[in-house]
Amino acid sequence: MSASPILITGGAQRLGRHCAERLRDDGHPVIISYRRERPELEALRERGIVTLPADFSSEAGILDFLARLKAETSSLRAIVHNASDWAPDSSGAEAGANFERLFRVHMLAPYLINLHARELLEACSEPQRDIVHMTDYVVQKGSRKHAAYAASKAGLANLTLSFAAMYAPTIQVNAIAPALIMLNEGDDEAYAEKARAKSAMEMIPGPGVIYQSLRYLLDNRYVTGVTLPVDGGRHLR
Repeated sequence: MSASPILITGGAQRLGRHCAERLRDDGHPVIISYRRERPELEALRERGIVTLPADFSSEAGILDFLARLKAETSSLRAIVHNASDWAPDSSGAEAGANFERLFRVHMLAPYLINLHARELLEACSEPQRDIVHMTDYVVQKGSRKHAAYAASKAGLANLTLSFAAMYAPTIQVNAIAPALIMLNEGDDEAYAEKARAKSAMEMIPGPGVIYQSLRYLLDNRYVTGVTLPVDGGRHLR
């Protein structure tokens, strides 16, 4: 019997892509969702990673993705909710629309996918099935410039507790809450130095620490309903 794939939403770039590639290296079948076509996707496809387009900014788009996911596979080993939108706040006419989009991407999409893909997880023949929510360090402190982002990620953190209670003991549901893990293109050394100073570890670790955290959750049969902070000790500053 072939192994059940692991689904990573928002898996075309940065942390999602790194985890998809590492899981594939470890022998797991992988399915990713992506928002728009980009050159990096071809390299993922060449490695045998299944790529499904998805628009999580509307309920219709989420349900369409679910229909295509179920046409692609009859079971899942795990779901990693990594799709995200780092949109700043706005005081203009688009403020409400921005908030609603962040709500759909960070909360409604995981909520509906968890509900509708439960049967895929339960169809997995392996002894452990997982759902992992990628939240954010800002959940515990808020954000002056990304209040809507922080609020919607906080909602996702709370969904972790609800689904962990609902799906125990057959499906484990946990979260990973990273702080700054890697730089963006265009970030200069001054920004990097300021970022490093925010954590007790004084480093920008790179995406490998997120894969280590994900691997811990996927490999541990006795952890559910927890948020694993990966922030270098920011609370110590």
